[in-house]
Amino acid sequence: MQNDWSEDIVVVDLADEPALSDELTDMAKRIETGQAKRVPHVVLNFSSVTYVNSSNLAQLLRLNRAVEAMGRVMKLCSINEEIMSVLMTTGLDKIFHSAPDPMTALAGIQLDDAEAD
Repeated sequence: MQNDWSEDIVVVDLADEPALSDELTDMAKRIETGQAKRVPHVVLNFSSVTYVNSSNLAQLLRLNRAVEAMGRVMKLCSINEEIMSVLMTTGLDKIFHSAPDPMTALAGIQLDDAEAD
């Protein structure tokens, strides 16, 4: 479920399949069809996700690339040990920004924006 936390940040509360694929697809469409000023930073909350498959990883990579192409940041948060293990094994932990929880992710994005101004 997408929640516009502010004009510049959207928090997406994810769940296991099939909702996970649907939410990632919806967020990608929002980013790809948005105008540069209207594209938000993205926080993906994994607190209700118990596993990811290779298709989900590919979706995350595409979404991250689209977000970064617009000069925005995507952060993953509340990742369980199993999913973090998958990210570390594949080396994706070095590509994705992460935070322990949504509030820390939001604070990090806001601090980065304040420093950029």
